[in-house]
Amino acid sequence: MNTRTLPRRAATVTTVVAAAVVCLASVLAAPADAAPTTGGPTPAARDAGIRAVGDAYMGWEQDGGRASRPAPPVTAPSGATSLAAATQTPGIDVSKWQGNVDWASWWSQGKRFAYVKATEGTSYQNSYFAQQYNGSYNVGMIRGSYHFALPDNSSGTSQADYFVDHGGGWSADGKTLPGVLDIEYNPYGATCYGLSQSTMRSWIAAFTSRYKARTGRDAVIYSTTSWWTTCTGNTSQFSTTNPLWIARYSSTVGTLPAGWSYYTFWQYTDSPLDQDWFNGDLTRLKALALG
Repeated sequence: MNTRTLPRRAATVTTVVAAAVVCLASVLAAPADAAPTTGGPTPAARDAGIRAVGDAYMGWEQDGGRASRPAPPVTAPSGATSLAAATQTPGIDVSKWQGNVDWASWWSQGKRFAYVKATEGTSYQNSYFAQQYNGSYNVGMIRGSYHFALPDNSSGTSQADYFVDHGGGWSADGKTLPGVLDIEYNPYGATCYGLSQSTMRSWIAAFTSRYKARTGRDAVIYSTTSWWTTCTGNTSQFSTTNPLWIARYSSTVGTLPAGWSYYTFWQYTDSPLDQDWFNGDLTRLKALALG
């Protein structure tokens, strides 16, 4: 952020007109899908390391903030909730912040799946996507990709297209998971992106419908219960079609959004990076990949 201040001058007609012309020119030059002018990332987002559009990552802010996080469970918390499966499969999710990932090391630690950030809005692509997406596959992991949604930026349809066209596709090779719609706290402005609950539901429906039309798969929906309740009215509209990825940094998964009787994925910590459970054994994870 430029902290320099301009010297004060008396306002003249010429100055005002010139400023208006510059302002109009900047508006006309802005790309159609540029992020809304919100003054940049919010203070909370800046505290989380987000400095510009594209920097957002899955789970950048959790319910109640990111100030303190419990240590990750040592073993799968099968007794943490009555909804948990007896056997869970460990994995991780990554974005540009992890750079070139040492996939062999994570494989040796027992991680068997990975999700990689592919896109954000309709203008950002993860510059490390190829290393992360292909690298996880090459060590034997089942992998998938996710899209960080900006519902005030462009339509759900256009963002689904952008995602599919830039790494969010699916193939029935048994090692590719369905794409994820990461819809959560807004790092660049109002919590619900300035959308009403009904408009947000329509936006999500447009994205998921387009994604299925393009890939034949129902997208996984990643969110937190608090955000989902606040910004969609805790709708159960998607619970019978779209697998749920719940975000909660705790030893228990907590209350799920309306309609979902179980989670498919659970992001339970971000230490030392985002770690997740698939709610089932490796056989079930492979079945999800196959569709």
